Amino acid sequence: MDSVFELLDPTVQKWVYKQGWHDLRDIQKKAIKPILSQDFDVVISASTAAGKTEAAFLPACSASLGNDDGFSILYISPLKALINDQYRRLEGLSDMLDMRVTAWHGDSSQAEKKKAKRNPNGIVLITPESLESLLIRESGWVQTAFESLNYIIIDEYHAFIGSERGHQLQSLMHRLEGLVGRHSTPVPRIALSATLGDMESVMSSLRPNRSLDCTLVKGSGSGSPLKFQLRGYVNYQPAEESSDNEYFNTDIPADQQVAQDLFETLRGASNLVFANSRRRCEHFAVMLSDLCKRNHLPENEFFPHHGSLSKELRSDLESRLQKERLPTTAICTMTLELGIDIGKVKSVCQVTAPHSVSSLRQRLGRSGRRGDPAILRMYITENELSQNSNVVDSLRVELLQTVAMTHLLLGEKWFEPADKALPHYSTLVHQILAVVAQWGGVRADQLWQLLCVSGPFGLVEIDNYKALLKYMGENRLISQISSGEIVIGLEGEKLVSHYSFYAVFKTPEEYRVVVGSKAIGTLPIDSALLVGQSIIFGGRRWKVEEIDAERKSIHVVPSRGGKPPKFGGGGIGVHDRVRQEMFKIYAEEDHRIPSSDSRIEFMDTDGRSLFLEGLSIFKDLDLKSTSIFKHSTYVYVIPWMGDKVVNTITVYLNHCGYKASAYAGVIEIDDTDIVAVKNCLTNVVSSGLPSNTDLAKKIVDKHVDKYDRLLPESLLNQGYGARFFDSKRTLSWLKNANQHGRL
Repeated sequence: MDSVFELLDPTVQKWVYKQGWHDLRDIQKKAIKPILSQDFDVVISASTAAGKTEAAFLPACSASLGNDDGFSILYISPLKALINDQYRRLEGLSDMLDMRVTAWHGDSSQAEKKKAKRNPNGIVLITPESLESLLIRESGWVQTAFESLNYIIIDEYHAFIGSERGHQLQSLMHRLEGLVGRHSTPVPRIALSATLGDMESVMSSLRPNRSLDCTLVKGSGSGSPLKFQLRGYVNYQPAEESSDNEYFNTDIPADQQVAQDLFETLRGASNLVFANSRRRCEHFAVMLSDLCKRNHLPENEFFPHHGSLSKELRSDLESRLQKERLPTTAICTMTLELGIDIGKVKSVCQVTAPHSVSSLRQRLGRSGRRGDPAILRMYITENELSQNSNVVDSLRVELLQTVAMTHLLLGEKWFEPADKALPHYSTLVHQILAVVAQWGGVRADQLWQLLCVSGPFGLVEIDNYKALLKYMGENRLISQISSGEIVIGLEGEKLVSHYSFYAVFKTPEEYRVVVGSKAIGTLPIDSALLVGQSIIFGGRRWKVEEIDAERKSIHVVPSRGGKPPKFGGGGIGVHDRVRQEMFKIYAEEDHRIPSSDSRIEFMDTDGRSLFLEGLSIFKDLDLKSTSIFKHSTYVYVIPWMGDKVVNTITVYLNHCGYKASAYAGVIEIDDTDIVAVKNCLTNVVSSGLPSNTDLAKKIVDKHVDKYDRLLPESLLNQGYGARFFDSKRTLSWLKNANQHGRL
């Protein structure tokens, strides 16, 4: 053992020896000194299964032994399932140290909670929502139970950064320190994550007021070797009739070919297949299950895993994966992206373009454990091209986006940074109500100091804070009594007393898509949508005639025009860097990817053919030199920029009277000519663009986050504008494009 090992408590050392470890891992050694000093916040960044949990808990437990005056370590996790995993992992260590571990969430037993309430000590594992509930309902007990707290450990920290839930977490930790009188002597925070981009940004986000310095502990190992392949598929029109023997021929939809390949490649082992949406998750799970029956396997090996399934079904599948006795492949959404212990997974597959580079990195980390190589397989389908094909399909944008994200992940080691431009007004409403409920009554200046000056809402200006309080008072969410203190109002009481209050996140709302008087399905609204735009639904192009925010419905009529694109972008905002990498790949005619030791071909024959088709269209349209062109009956603008810039241009064009829609970074303008669009965009260079807030005024339904409905219109527009638009960066792009003759 290294000499730094001797800094750990002898009982902790004994536990390490009992595990049969001959040495600590590199990251575990590096973490010991800064954590034991208690003078720093610490970010521990390493690959999945690199020993981050032990890197945090071994020194934290060493420093906490003998502290029986309350909880010593507060562990916060984004998932209850992850808490249950960590509880199992910590049981042996806690038994040897005689340090109790308590799992505290909605599914924990009341007996365990009562035991902890009577005698709080050791380690408590909790979700942000359960911690919020305790602060509001039992703040007196919390003040006593956590007054001797030594550490706060946040697991899967990347899942919180930049989100509403992340801002709630920052506020919770800050409020807890204030409650136990630790603002002057902060409780050290330890953040664990396998996926982090801009490390300086990550470190500063851990404690926004910088009252404690932060240090980075980063794994030095290169991780498991990688085996990677991208397979391409052409989506031909389905055959009218198919016998069982011809069920998987080349004349049927490509998804069935993907399912056949998945079945042949994955059967007999444990794997994860990420399908992005719940609908596609069930779609592939059914096809694969049917293949098990058709091929007379003893039992099914393929199971769906997503948020709409019951907790029991998800838990049964997780348990089956953990036991590693039967071959098991989970067809999942983001639900298995985080660090739940699912045992040894042979490979990870992605059957559509990834949501983000960060998401792809996290998913890849689920494979390659225990010394085996990590295996990543990408299955990308593209429509067969014809003279009526859409530009998005012709350029093979889904395949290109997948290649670009993989380049950035494996070659550049880049991940998306958090968006620092968001004021998070929805969460501020929630935290105002939570703090007032916790204390019973608070002065406005105290709230301002706690939440905005020293807390995480530093982007909120004083005038906007005052406007928010006034609006909340007018709507009886809060009230001001004669002493000047703010208390919970009648409507606020209804919110705070409901069990759903403690969570600040929500699932994107599904809108009914209505044709005439008939609903033809539902669609999540997670991007800017305007009347007059075209949308793709059910493989057809529709024109939006009305958006009814109250009834949550979109009224559409069939839209004329060419074939709609298969790939619309996926709804989650794509970063500038990804689209710039897409342009660079085609512009440099480079379809190879760097690995640790060589530049390798990573596409199969069909994937390479699809790539070369897209590259040929890129050259034919001269997209290396221009960003605007006429194709078929449409004018197209391709800025090769992220969705904020694309949204800004699209909404501005609609503001100017054009019929503009956007698909996967490609802006399509109907019923116009190229000269008119060019003039409109070049005029912007001298006249300027509307602000993000003014652009947001054009959007009918801006209720994205849970408490947006409780915001005054001015703040709703400001928050929505910051999330979806970037006038400044768009203007910069337009000036540059105009200067270099791309417009």
